Parts: sequence; structure tokens; C-alpha cells
Amino acid sequence: MWGGFALFWEAMVLKSGGPVFMKLWGIPFVLIGLYLIVGRFFHDAWKRARTTYAVTSDRVIILSSGGEKSIPLRTLAEFNIKARGDSSGTITFGSSPLGAWTSTGTSWPGMLQLSSFENIPDVQTVHDLIRREPKWERSSSAKT
Repeated sequence: MWGGFALFWEAMVLKSGGPVFMKLWGIPFVLIGLYLIVGRFFHDAWKRARTTYAVTSDRVIILSSGGEKSIPLRTLAEFNIKARGDSSGTITFGSSPLGAWTSTGTSWPGMLQLSSFENIPDVQTVHDLIRREPKWERSSSAKT
């Protein structure tokens, strides 16, 4: 709706020969609309191509262009799996205080966003691997 209205607005202003200010005013709204209609898919593909997931014996790691996120398995209270029919899916780490809508890891900018392994080809195998890894704790009597 945003994109459609922005395009309609800009077309009407240009067609009617409106003031230069109104012609310029609509441009950012058209650009945002184009991002919402098609740009977000290209942005998502670009972001996913630069993201790597790893599971070690004591943590899960997410490496992306935005940095590194490491979650120790021993502190991981909850993780959820969302599998699709083709055996791919998403594993979300943690629980959201905002309910099921944000538990997919998807939220509006500025809202709490949970860490997740997204669009994993064989999600059940990765889920089992995380569940199987030892969640060790350092003994208080161990020497450092």
C-alpha cells in the first residue's frame, strides 16, 4: 500500500505540474516503497550470502557482515525449530517476551530480535547436533 500510494502521489504531482517542492517531497517515499516492494528481497539475499553459521562443542556462532554473535550452549535456555516440508528451516535461540510473532526472529526495526540460524538446508540435523553437544560447566575446583 505504501509503495502504491507513493507512486500514485508522485505520478499525480508530476502530471499536474505541481511545485518543485512537492515533486521532491515524494521521491523518498517512492524509494521506500520500492524497497518494500522488491528491494527487501535483494537486501535479504545479499545479507544471507554474507552470513555463516557454526556449532562448536560449547557455543553457536553467527558470523555476518554486521559482526559476530556467539551464544554459549550452557546458557542457552531455549531454542525453537521451525521446519518446512523440504527439510529446510530456522532455529531461533532464546524466547521472546513479546510472544510468538517475534519468536521467528522477525520484527520491526528497534524491536527485540532473537538470534537465529535461518534457512538451513537440513534443519533437523543441525537441531539434533546442538541438542547433542555437551553443555559443560567449568568445575570450581579446576585450576586455571
